[in-house]
Amino acid sequence: MRRLTEHDEAEINSILSREDEILPSSGFTVSVMDAVRREAASPPPIPFPWKRALPGLVVAGLALVLILIRVIAAIAQLGKATTPQLSMSMPPVPPPIFHGGLGSAAIWTLLALLVALVSVKLSMHVASGRM
Repeated sequence: MRRLTEHDEAEINSILSREDEILPSSGFTVSVMDAVRREAASPPPIPFPWKRALPGLVVAGLALVLILIRVIAAIAQLGKATTPQLSMSMPPVPPPIFHGGLGSAAIWTLLALLVALVSVKLSMHVASGRM
C-alpha cells in the first residue's frame, strides 16, 4: 500500500473542505411533493374484521383440541389393552353412511351442496349490510 504524500493530503483536504451547496435536479422537489400528496390522499387500508372472524377461529381451535384429546385417549387405550377388548367408545365398524354406495354418495353430495348454498347466502347477506 502506498503512503500518502503531503501533496496528496493537501489535495484531499482541499476537496473535503469545500462547502459547495448540493442542489436537487430540477423537478425533483415537485415530483417528491406530488408523490407525498398522492399518498396522503389515498384512503387507509381496510382493516381485517377480527370481530367477525374470531368466533370461527375459536370454534376451529376447540374442534382441534377435542380431536387431539380423542386421539391421545385412543392411543392410551390401545397401549393399556393387552387382550382384545370391545370398546364402547369406538365402534368396531363404521356406521352405514360411511360404507360405499350410490345412496351414501348422494347424501354427501346433497349435504355439501346445502352447506355451500347456506355459505353463499350468508356471505351475500353480510356483504349487503342488512345485519
